[in-house]
Amino acid sequence: MKLKEKVFIITGATSGIGRGIAHKFIVEGASIIISGRDRDKGKDLISEIKSKKGKAEFHSGDIGEESTNHELVNLAIKTFGKLDGVVTNAGILGLGKVTELETETWHRTFQTNLDSVYFLMKYAIPEMLKTGEGVGVINASIAAYKSFPNHPAYCASKAALLALTKQMAVDYGPKIRINSICPGPVDTTLLHDSAIAFPDPQNAVSEAEKATLMKNLGQPTDIAKLALFLASDDSSWITGSAFTIDGGIMANS
Repeated sequence: MKLKEKVFIITGATSGIGRGIAHKFIVEGASIIISGRDRDKGKDLISEIKSKKGKAEFHSGDIGEESTNHELVNLAIKTFGKLDGVVTNAGILGLGKVTELETETWHRTFQTNLDSVYFLMKYAIPEMLKTGEGVGVINASIAAYKSFPNHPAYCASKAALLALTKQMAVDYGPKIRINSICPGPVDTTLLHDSAIAFPDPQNAVSEAEKATLMKNLGQPTDIAKLALFLASDDSSWITGSAFTIDGGIMANS
């Protein structure tokens, strides 16, 4: 059990990649605080985890707000007495060309995708330092490197996450390791929702699948395995790095 007796906060955990990571971390012995926008999904996930004797608590709130992130850290300390790491997954698409995108949508996308990471790390890092060490796993995207039609806010916010990852690794090493993961097309609701931004929405997902060298979409469990590696001592000499996990789609671009 690679995360035995470790305490993690996992945001965006009620569906997709975040949910897969939550289940994986529980299996590996972690106690977790999870957040998400859907209260019912959060309660369902907690029930699933506790039915398997896992330790988890759910906190609902707007992850783009500073107060929500502060509350998550406080809940971890109140419930489990410490904090060893965070995994950030919350994200929205904010679709639309720059000339058509509402200013509010631009700001909202950055609040959810980028500001939330800043807020969580702001409060999590001091608590992790109290344990002597800690880890951050930041879920970015290949959109940090590769442009997609009608995704300006999403691409820009994900690219900013890579810069923030490296910068935080500089400021808080060697005690805290911080890395990013950059998934490609993973079979989640977010991927299918993004299809409407492409010239051929009906075939966008299948075309993305064909573009991978593996000829299949990724699954949340695939990303969870990488998140586990970066959260565990298996990656003890890795920090400030970004890991692409995309079935080879970037190599085929």
